[in-house]
Amino acid sequence: MAFNTGLSGLRAASVDLDVTGNNIANASTVGFKGSKVQFGDLYANGFLSGGTNPIGDGVRVQDVKQSFGQGNISFTDSGLDMAISGDGFFILSNNGETRYSRAGQFGIDKDGFVVNNQNMKVQGYTADDDGNLSGVRGDLAIETGNLAPRRTTNLVTDLNLDSRQSVLEQQVRNISLESSAMAGGEYRFTYSDGSPDYNVGPIPNPAPSAKEVAESIALAPGVSASGTETVTIASPGSITNADIADPAFQFSVGGVALTNLTSVTNLDELAEAISNISDSSISAKVNQNTGALEITNGAGERFDVEWSSNANGSGGPLSSVGEINVATDRTVDGVVTEPAGSGAGPFETAFVNTQPTPINAFNPIDQRTYNHATSTKIYDSLGNTHEMTQFFVKEPSPNGGIGQSQWSIYVEIDGEMVAGTDQQPYTALFNQDGQLESINGDVNGEIIIADWVPKDPNGAPNGADGPPADPSSVVSPIPLPADSSAFVLDLGRATQYGATFGVNNQQQNGYTTGRLSGLDVSGEGVIFARYTNGQSKALGQVALASFNNTNGLSPVGDTTWVESFESGQPVIGAPDTGTLGSIKASSVEESNVDLSAELVNLIIAQRNYQANAKTIETSDAVTQTIINLR
Repeated sequence: MAFNTGLSGLRAASVDLDVTGNNIANASTVGFKGSKVQFGDLYANGFLSGGTNPIGDGVRVQDVKQSFGQGNISFTDSGLDMAISGDGFFILSNNGETRYSRAGQFGIDKDGFVVNNQNMKVQGYTADDDGNLSGVRGDLAIETGNLAPRRTTNLVTDLNLDSRQSVLEQQVRNISLESSAMAGGEYRFTYSDGSPDYNVGPIPNPAPSAKEVAESIALAPGVSASGTETVTIASPGSITNADIADPAFQFSVGGVALTNLTSVTNLDELAEAISNISDSSISAKVNQNTGALEITNGAGERFDVEWSSNANGSGGPLSSVGEINVATDRTVDGVVTEPAGSGAGPFETAFVNTQPTPINAFNPIDQRTYNHATSTKIYDSLGNTHEMTQFFVKEPSPNGGIGQSQWSIYVEIDGEMVAGTDQQPYTALFNQDGQLESINGDVNGEIIIADWVPKDPNGAPNGADGPPADPSSVVSPIPLPADSSAFVLDLGRATQYGATFGVNNQQQNGYTTGRLSGLDVSGEGVIFARYTNGQSKALGQVALASFNNTNGLSPVGDTTWVESFESGQPVIGAPDTGTLGSIKASSVEESNVDLSAELVNLIIAQRNYQANAKTIETSDAVTQTIINLR
């Protein structure tokens, strides 16, 4: 029996040496899990046998158990190297066989699949063309081709418009009336900004000088007025060249007689002589259309004109006729003749029939005509870049500026106005808290641009998709894939505070073509591709598997295991979900073998082997002694 006991010890010690040696040999193997031998004693007891102190029959190896404890995680310079921090195994496909591994040294094969060093394909959740994870498990692949361009379908602009800005554009009505037409009138000006009405008049009848009438009207807010007095002498008829050439010809303006007329021979020379009198407000000219001599007092003072000659006798006196030039700004929205019910007067009629004239109107090439502007790049269906600029122009506030503010929005792409803003801008309304209420009635603050034709630098269409056949059919959000150049400008986050104009965020969803420049892996195992156009897209997500009995897995070499009856079926999911661990990118999990402990175990196994060999040697010596008895 001693021989058998010693022999079993030798076998057990030899297995211990083998396992320890294997651990030491794989101390640097990525993902390797060390093993430990488990022994059990043997007793030669039969069925229903008795005995209180049976003698043992030696030892046997019960199991070689692997330790699946976490190994150290070390950094590498490979973007596809992965380490699992926590529970779980990578899933590998090996020609139809499924294996499991903790070794995350991965690369890309010639077909673009993610594989390990033995060309086993890594399994995971695939992604669609837009980078959305589908939840369908399969072989992970890396698209190494160019990323196709994507047209812009949505542009979000988050900005603040400075409420302290002033209105730059003015709208003025210019009205011209004879002062006599306003004589005896009383007028009431009404205002669109909430200002109280203002009454002017009554103006005396007969009318005083144009200067006095203008001064009365100019007292109204938002109104300016000037007056001139003019005498018109029809010619030929009233004054002829013969009269002027007569040595006895005399001419007086406002009681001031002209001198030195001997050199004056025609109307043009007479007009020049009148303009040179001491009263600088007096000027004269010959109307080239009618041939009449027109003498004007620019100060609006009344004056008379007289003349005489031997040829035709005397002429005049002719009294000047007053003319009033009235200008009103955009806040004046009406003129009403007073008293009420007296009927519309000439001034009221002229106001209604006169369209306002814009002054300092919006001009995209003149920075003085808009308050704010911001530009960004957008993309057509071919991936060509275009510069889009948004212009913001402060407008007079409705309701007199109480509780609301108003801005006009113009949109330009490559120097051409779009969204119909060359005809009519969009109107943005803000409430008393500076929040956007609506743009052209749209409470979402969206502008649909459906009239853009992408063009090349020479101004010709560049072959990309153009406007839709029916612009009214464009809806927001624009569904993908889009089939036109239409896109949505989203200004729903815009504000109007008393702060400097600033663009907080501006994002659009288009991009040009790009080449693969790198790969990134997230903690959830999502593989992102980085492209030269600045875009990134999810290509897939690594799947992990866990088992109820990890020690039941069967090792099959190459640092892989396969499922067995004892391990149970795998539970598969995404990293960092449930009990599964997270992924550490550009890292690997080192072997969990403790080399110092293994060296100590090696010594112990050696001593055990030597001791069991000594047992056999001693038993042999005893047996030899018995054989030698005589």
